[in-house]
Amino acid sequence: MRMRGRVGLIGAAIGAALTAPVAVWAWPDKDEQEAGTVRTDLRERDPQATPAARRVYAMLAGLENDARHGRPSRTVIGQHVELHNERYNPGYGDYRGPKQPGYYYRKARDITGRLPGFVELDLGPGYGRPGWAVGESRSYSRSWPSCRPLWGYVDDAVDLALGVWTGLPRPADGSYHPSGTHADCASGGEVSLPHNGGGPAGIVGFSFHQPYPGSPVKGFPQTLHRNSPGARDPGWFARVVTPGSTEHRALLHDLDFLTDHLGYLADRGVPVLLRPYHEMNTRSGHGFWWAGRDPAWYRQLWRLTYDHLVRRRGLHNLIFVWAPNSWDGSYGHRPDPYYPGHGYVDVVGVDDYSDTPSEPFGPGAWTEVWYRGLEQYRKPRIIAESFHVPLNAAQPDTLTRTPWVLWTVWGQALTYDNVSSPRGKNTGADVKRTYWSSKVISGSDWARSVISQQ
Repeated sequence: MRMRGRVGLIGAAIGAALTAPVAVWAWPDKDEQEAGTVRTDLRERDPQATPAARRVYAMLAGLENDARHGRPSRTVIGQHVELHNERYNPGYGDYRGPKQPGYYYRKARDITGRLPGFVELDLGPGYGRPGWAVGESRSYSRSWPSCRPLWGYVDDAVDLALGVWTGLPRPADGSYHPSGTHADCASGGEVSLPHNGGGPAGIVGFSFHQPYPGSPVKGFPQTLHRNSPGARDPGWFARVVTPGSTEHRALLHDLDFLTDHLGYLADRGVPVLLRPYHEMNTRSGHGFWWAGRDPAWYRQLWRLTYDHLVRRRGLHNLIFVWAPNSWDGSYGHRPDPYYPGHGYVDVVGVDDYSDTPSEPFGPGAWTEVWYRGLEQYRKPRIIAESFHVPLNAAQPDTLTRTPWVLWTVWGQALTYDNVSSPRGKNTGADVKRTYWSSKVISGSDWARSVISQQ
């Protein structure tokens, strides 16, 4: 279907929320507090939060409060996009061969005629090459790393995030490549990001699959605990979170890389849902290098990361998302000891990788354990990663029982046929059922334009 202006209009109630002044989302009265109402002003956490970040957070918190008080609520449908795999892994996804960045962002529209309302990208993990540069937010020059082989995806990620928020193509505005097309300076090949009608089309987020601090090569294997120094040295993680140590300085170097690129988006007024150090509650020895550690050390890692990004580097466009793994008693355990604290978290979520929508709790109860388990934090609740769309043939009532604020499908799992792995989970019918549901918010030029102009 050809793109024509609006993509997936949201209802009048949501539109009214977006157009209203930020002050409308006031802290509730005593009765509502006792009912568990979520705070809606981001300045409670960051007094210098940007107006755009405040507006996005107020929308998410408003949806959460609607759900908590039994009012009609909706769920923003999201898509995680793995640009490093799309660009460099020919076996990734539903056909063999290199793909243009944003392939699975575009795929949602190819299937449904609508774009996701949320897109999450990743500034890690790298693609098996030596480490990143720090000190310049963007280069597009012959300098390191964006013009070295297999590093251009980082620039693409920032460009796509800007394009989702402000539109592609767009008039020349001083940003990089407003047409969405440029020549990759490492390979000379043409890179073309998906157009979305030339106007804002959604909200954006970033994860950070960070290779272990000090790793000479950046890639997914270096994110895993078993390949980190912590697998052999029990004291290593403690040194990472101890100021003055060599390991801590390496951590700050990594965070400066993250901040350089997020800073470009901050300068452009783009709010970002940032989801670092996810799935921290996996069993010791499994998962990422930050997972399964002493909870006090993990909390310290989160808080010093927050302090570095917000207080030292001055990023006030961020909405912080804390997302443990589903605590099913085998791979993941209860995440409560890892919670960094209300002053460091804005949104809580879960990465749920049940093999089928009927597992592990049977038909009708899918994701409900996690939804109820996160209620205590009194934050907007999201599915941060899932292989499945929420409304599928097996579980058509998911968003009635568990009205998550946001639901993000992981990468190549959006489509059922997958040449590289069995991780393709969703039929076209399931994706259409979700994107066309009255309970779902997909991408909307009109809604994003309202937010960005306030």
